[in-house]
Amino acid sequence: MSQGLLDAQNGAQAPKGAAAGLSRRSFLKFGVTVGAAAGGGLLLGFSMPAVSQDQKAGKSVIGGDGVETPQSGVFAPNAFVQIDTAGKVTLIIPKVEMGQGVYTSIPMLIAEELEVPLDSVVIDHAPPNEKLFMDPLLGGQLTGGSTSIRYAWEPMRRAGATARVVLINAAAQQWQVDPASCHAQAGQVLHAASNRSLGYGQLVEAAAKLPAPQNVPLKSPQDFKVIGTAVKRLDSPEKVDGTAMFGLDVRVPDMVYAAIATCPVFGGTLASVDDTNAKKIPGVRQVIKADNAVAVIGDHTWAAKRGLQALDIKWNEGAGATLSMQQIVADLVDASQRDGAVARKDGDVGPAFSNAKTRVDAVYQQPFLAHATMEPVNCTVHVRPDGCDVWLGSQVPTRVVDAAAAVTGLPKDKIVVHNHLIGGGFGRRLEFDMVTQAVKIAKQVSTPVKVVWTREEDIQHDMYRPYYYDKISAGLDANGKPVAWQHRIVGSSVIARFAPPAFKNGIDPDAVEVAADLPYDLPNQLIEYVRQEPHAVPTAFWRGVGPTRGTFVVESFIDELAAQAKVDPVKYRRDLLGKTPRALNVLNVATQAANWGSAVPAGQGRGVSVMHAFGSFFSMVVDVAVEQGEVSVKRVVCAVDCGMVVNPNTIEAQVQGGIIFGITAALYSEITIKDGRVEQNNFTDYRMLRIDQTPPIEVHIVKSSEAPGGIGEPGTAALAPALTNAIFAATGKRLRQLPVGSQLQTA
Repeated sequence: MSQGLLDAQNGAQAPKGAAAGLSRRSFLKFGVTVGAAAGGGLLLGFSMPAVSQDQKAGKSVIGGDGVETPQSGVFAPNAFVQIDTAGKVTLIIPKVEMGQGVYTSIPMLIAEELEVPLDSVVIDHAPPNEKLFMDPLLGGQLTGGSTSIRYAWEPMRRAGATARVVLINAAAQQWQVDPASCHAQAGQVLHAASNRSLGYGQLVEAAAKLPAPQNVPLKSPQDFKVIGTAVKRLDSPEKVDGTAMFGLDVRVPDMVYAAIATCPVFGGTLASVDDTNAKKIPGVRQVIKADNAVAVIGDHTWAAKRGLQALDIKWNEGAGATLSMQQIVADLVDASQRDGAVARKDGDVGPAFSNAKTRVDAVYQQPFLAHATMEPVNCTVHVRPDGCDVWLGSQVPTRVVDAAAAVTGLPKDKIVVHNHLIGGGFGRRLEFDMVTQAVKIAKQVSTPVKVVWTREEDIQHDMYRPYYYDKISAGLDANGKPVAWQHRIVGSSVIARFAPPAFKNGIDPDAVEVAADLPYDLPNQLIEYVRQEPHAVPTAFWRGVGPTRGTFVVESFIDELAAQAKVDPVKYRRDLLGKTPRALNVLNVATQAANWGSAVPAGQGRGVSVMHAFGSFFSMVVDVAVEQGEVSVKRVVCAVDCGMVVNPNTIEAQVQGGIIFGITAALYSEITIKDGRVEQNNFTDYRMLRIDQTPPIEVHIVKSSEAPGGIGEPGTAALAPALTNAIFAATGKRLRQLPVGSQLQTA
């Protein structure tokens, strides 16, 4: 999921002359408004009652509003910190861990101010509760958009500092000394003058009776002892020894298993099913009809799968059976002829084009993409007359509650969500369609039922990254410098469905991300968006949707302009980045580290990209070799300015993972539709980058004193244009459509 047009915290300004579109700043205000309406705010419920947690690693079991009276013997000054009389410190993490490292980086923020050893804390999920755990950058209790550290930077530090101050006050009161003469260290309060100390556990009862102060001072960066250090992942041991709990690992008493078949045609429904043979299979309990799907319930997965294979299913394919890629693309082409909603307008492109020495026009296309998470879609549900339990890994726990309540008709406080670690989100688990389907099935089963989609179901019934069609033009002066820039983006709107209030004046703020806020100095710009929905094909966020789309188009086109002007592509960019020093700096760092300008072997090429998105600045240099139409990536060098660094290990891992994800998508990934059906069904035809194809990846982190930016998605977003620019350098072939594998032979 992209952040949308959020207000970058690193000094970037909102687009000048922004017209009908939603600005970064106004989108942020929208999030804060929603947060305030839910009772949250930037401080996220400080002095609110603490949440009572099941301390078993990897899950939370609080339903409804998630709030209970603090337990006796527990000091809980806010929603994020709990300390018991034994001195155990439990940190409630408001973001979901899906491999991005928030179960280490967010605890680092709290532990820094709380003055406790990081390896001594216990980590637990936050329950569904938008009042306590609202992310104002996203307008809900969501994990996505590379916002976790941007959101947590001040509130989580303040949570730790608030708890520390109360504990110091409790100790000072007991010793009858001035709190200013005391300090906290390693889970204790110390009074140096009298050489006395008390552990946090010893102060719990007294601290619980004291009020929590507001707006306590935070440490200065020069005093940080935890933040900025290379810390090992706190959740690694459980993942290595197999005790970590993902949704797929759920086992509950009396649980049965469901195997699912969904109508293969978009918009189709179930006509009939003959289950005579299925019910003869040992272990098959029942066959359930569910809208456009049928489920077989078995004592174990094998029985359910065999029963599913034995069904005789007939589908009502409907009008969707004629849908094809040709029709979808033709509709996009037609839509691109319309004027779009204006996302940005600077100067006047009409006269600028008329006075330009040269005009360059291009069309870029990017395909539907599946998420293909390593952990396939799954959801375990137990529906009873008096309540409903849901076990899964979700990026949107409050929407899970809403979905289960809508299907069961139960009050929300009767829905209990057991949220677990996620084996890959990438935006897929921002959706709750799997919850709705699983609850509908579970309503017809008397015991808990575990619904697991096969990889084929997962790929063929995903919610896909939109297919985008971009028309872009530039007018160049006699020196080859852009004096006019027009960019029309055509595609479906995820925001209009996912967060309707953010879709204003015809602008999807995610779809125009990057395109409407370029780092380059371009005097005359017109950026437009045309919404074109692809019939019944569902679209959703996919790791950096807007910036991934926008960066490929913009950075590929900038390279085209450099070639037109016969100027080195790095020099061309440098000449346009004078007003964006952080972007210029990462470009210089990356190209120097990659030894830009040095000779490359025959058949190889080197490409570059620059990006400002998610509040961070990236530059990437990619070396490729092209042989008989096959591309191999030889090296990737990346420079990152993401503001203040919490954990450099996490940043490096996130960037590396994002780059690998991006290479896979750029080279291979494509969802195509024929006869209303997705043609791909598994990793045999939805190809993944293999470990022996993974290049060396260098990540250079630029030191910065700016507020933190996002890091989970930029690596993916900045990769594709650097790769295709490298292919151009190697072959002279300009690729304007992805994936590379389906285009290189015909380019």
